[in-house]
Amino acid sequence: MASETERRHSLSIEPGMDGLLDEIDKFSDIVVDVPGKISRQQLFTQIYLDAQNFVREKSNLEQLVSFIDLTTLSGDDTPGRVERLVDRALSPVKGSSVRCASVCIYPARVRDAVQRVKQFNDDLPVASVAGGFPSGQYLLDTRLAEIRLAVAHGATEIDAVIDRSIVLRETGADWAQMYAEIARMREACGADARLKIILSTGELRNERNIYGVSMAAMMAGADFIKTSTGKESVNATLDAAFVMCTAIRRFDELKVQPRRVGFKAAGGVRSAEQAAHYALLTRAVLGERWAEPALFRIGASVPLLDDICPRLQMINY
Repeated sequence: MASETERRHSLSIEPGMDGLLDEIDKFSDIVVDVPGKISRQQLFTQIYLDAQNFVREKSNLEQLVSFIDLTTLSGDDTPGRVERLVDRALSPVKGSSVRCASVCIYPARVRDAVQRVKQFNDDLPVASVAGGFPSGQYLLDTRLAEIRLAVAHGATEIDAVIDRSIVLRETGADWAQMYAEIARMREACGADARLKIILSTGELRNERNIYGVSMAAMMAGADFIKTSTGKESVNATLDAAFVMCTAIRRFDELKVQPRRVGFKAAGGVRSAEQAAHYALLTRAVLGERWAEPALFRIGASVPLLDDICPRLQMINY
């Protein structure tokens, strides 16, 4: 029988990635408390308090808008709905130059969004879900082809789901396969599209799995790790976000690759306060460098804007 190392190499894992299993084994030592020697619960309590003041400031609310990947992922999405989504993302706040970070849609609607953006002579990124969204339960070749098609149609960001069964199978998680599949997704994106890997944390069962998939995704080349599809029964939570941000911090410390990985909270974020929770958590664990759209995103539909924008108008007047 082939050794674990031999089997991992047979799946085209780079020799430098052999530390993945070692990192997962260190989970309990790494994911304990936050910088500053306070407990996770103390951090969350402080975040809940700070968020109340955070959302009263105009600059903070505008910053939250700039983090949003404005999303529609409904079975009845039409070209017209996607065009209206682009319009809203480009000018979400009356009288302000702030805009959303991107629009996020299904692959079949990418061309509609790209054409609408071009009509405004703008460079708003168009993100597409892919990889067998939302379940990931499709053949790998099918999932990779979907990514390539979305990029060919103009998507510059790909939000790809993982096959959660690779982690959840009864014989134990196959981290080598998880790494290898994400590496193939990275390759399918090409040089011009950023890859966000969706963990679906509510279906991964425990924090060790969340940490493991986070590390596998980053080592395989993901530009972002993202909490949820928005279709699971349990979507984004502060606990899952804390584990993911801790994994990002660890990856940054390891300096495996000369790049920083972003974090995206998605699923159930409908109010300014909820958005602020994730922004403040990311800042607490990862620092001010992550307080920009290049490294922090919020996946949300129009209702989040509908909550933030009236608050901005009240402040303005």
